[in-house]
Amino acid sequence: MSTRRHFIQATAATTLLGSLGLQSAHSQNLEQVKIVNGFPAGGSADVTSRRIGEKLGGSAYTKNAAVVENKTGAAGRIAVETVKNAAPDGATLLLTPYSMMSIYPHIYKQLSYDPFKDLTPVCMASLLTHGLAVGPMVPASVKTVKDFLAWAKANPKDANYGSPAAGSTPHFLGALLGLESGVDLKHVPYRGSIPGITDVIGGQLASMVTPHGDFLPNHRAGKLRIIATSGKTRSPFVPEVPTFAEQGFSDLVVEEWFGFYAPAKTPAAVVASANTAINAALKEKTVIDSLALSGMVPMGGSADDMAKSMQHYFEFWGPIVKKIGFTAES
Repeated sequence: MSTRRHFIQATAATTLLGSLGLQSAHSQNLEQVKIVNGFPAGGSADVTSRRIGEKLGGSAYTKNAAVVENKTGAAGRIAVETVKNAAPDGATLLLTPYSMMSIYPHIYKQLSYDPFKDLTPVCMASLLTHGLAVGPMVPASVKTVKDFLAWAKANPKDANYGSPAAGSTPHFLGALLGLESGVDLKHVPYRGSIPGITDVIGGQLASMVTPHGDFLPNHRAGKLRIIATSGKTRSPFVPEVPTFAEQGFSDLVVEEWFGFYAPAKTPAAVVASANTAINAALKEKTVIDSLALSGMVPMGGSADDMAKSMQHYFEFWGPIVKKIGFTAES
């Protein structure tokens, strides 16, 4: 897929057309909205979907709180396809990490959707950093990334890491770590964070890279231990844990957002209404507090902000994916 240089301009043109011809037809708020995400209940995507969705009711966008559907499978792509094929009336939204839009086009030879043509950005929702955590398979003496790499090199049969999906940002963080260190870390993809974390805690998997907020309850309970986070600075939720950069891995500074999308051709007035409602929800203290429990902070902003960020990360990840050399058939 080629770089979408005119994506932002096209988004602006769609907004103009919608504002001229479709506002009156969509002046009434929707009865019910559904939010689809591609990950299991309990993870960061699910928390973001539910906490924001329950605050949308009573807005100019929708009369009732949104319902959430966890449509897992195919590394989250089934959820994207579901929303791509939904009626473009604003009643169905996708909540997804940017990786499915900005990374997947670089790795899938036959992607069943074009993120720049088949979906419309609505609003960025939450910002997160990823973490590397180890469980009881790894000795308690392993406290740093370099400790883990030394252990992995000495125990090649067990040197593995899980991620919530093949081709996801956590997948590539683990791959970069192995590439830069020269240690063969075997990737084990899961359908979301929670199944992988369960295997880490159970001793079936050595480590996991995933949104660090998904580790927090078990990290605090001592069932696993986070040994690095991927932010520019330490996470306020685990300030005792140093970043990858602090530990000598400056290329592993990555932050990721979850964002809402609508099907292509959704009227601009409806997109604007949804954007306003989501931004309002993100200012609610209960939403802010709930996101914090999962290691996330609210974002918000305009649909145009989201389109620009999506394009930025599309261009950012292209060379990295090429360097790693990963491709997926289906």
